[in-house]
Amino acid sequence: MGQSELFEQPAVALDRLLAWAPEAWALAPDWRPVTEVFFANAAGQALGRYLTARLDAGAVIYPPQPLRALALTSLDDTKVVILGQDPYHGPGQAEGLAFSVAAGVRLPPSLRNIYKEMAREAGQPFVPPVHGSLLHWAQQGVLLLNTCLTVEQGAAGSHAGQGWEVLTDTLIDRLNGHERRKVFLLWGAHAQAKAARIDATRHHVLCANHPSPLSALRPPVPFIGCGHFAETNRFLTEAGERPVQWLPESLKTVA
Repeated sequence: MGQSELFEQPAVALDRLLAWAPEAWALAPDWRPVTEVFFANAAGQALGRYLTARLDAGAVIYPPQPLRALALTSLDDTKVVILGQDPYHGPGQAEGLAFSVAAGVRLPPSLRNIYKEMAREAGQPFVPPVHGSLLHWAQQGVLLLNTCLTVEQGAAGSHAGQGWEVLTDTLIDRLNGHERRKVFLLWGAHAQAKAARIDATRHHVLCANHPSPLSALRPPVPFIGCGHFAETNRFLTEAGERPVQWLPESLKTVA
C-alpha cells in the first residue's frame, strides 16, 4: 500500500459540506504545514467566515471534503499534477478531486472527453467507462487539484475569489519547489494562467485546450489529439518513475 492510500477515509454519506472545520478534515501530513499557515492567516480566516455565513444562510455547498485531493495524494507522492477550476456543482457529483465524479454519477461532458482521448491514444474505440471516479489516479500520485475548492449548488464559480486561490497558488508553489520532478497538465486558459508559477526547466509542462465540448476540438491545441497521457508516461518512465495506469482493470470499459 502506498503512502497516499493511508489517508483515504470511509465513504461520506452526505454529498455536501456540513460545516467549516478544516482542523477535522483528513490531510496527508506533509501538506499540513502549508494548510495550517493558510487557515491561520487573514485570507484563510476570511474564507472561513464567508463559508460559515453561506452555510448558515442555507446554501448547499460541495464537496463534503474540500481537501480530499490533499488527503489522497501526499506532496512526496505527487508525480503528476492536473489543475481544474472548481468542483462540479450538481447534486452528488463533486468528490473533491478535479474532473472526477463519484461512482454512479453520469459522466460530465469534460470527463467524457478525457476518456475519449485515453481511448484514442490507446487505439481503441471509445466506450463509456463503468464509472467516472478518478480515485485510482490519485492513489498513483496524480494530484487532482482544483484552484477553488468549494462551490454552491447550481452556481459554477460561485466561490471564486473568496480565498481558496491563495491556498492553491501556495500549493502549486510548493509542488514547483519540491525536489521530485513532475508533469503538470494544464488544460484550458484557467489552468495555463498558472504556468508562470512552474519552472518548466525542471518540470514537464503540457498544455492543451480544456476538455469541454466547447473547446476540445478547437485550435490552437485541441484536447482530443493532445497525446498527454502517453507523453506523461514517457516522461515518467525516462525519469525512472512508474508510469500511471490510467485505466486499471477495475475500470475497464463495458462492451
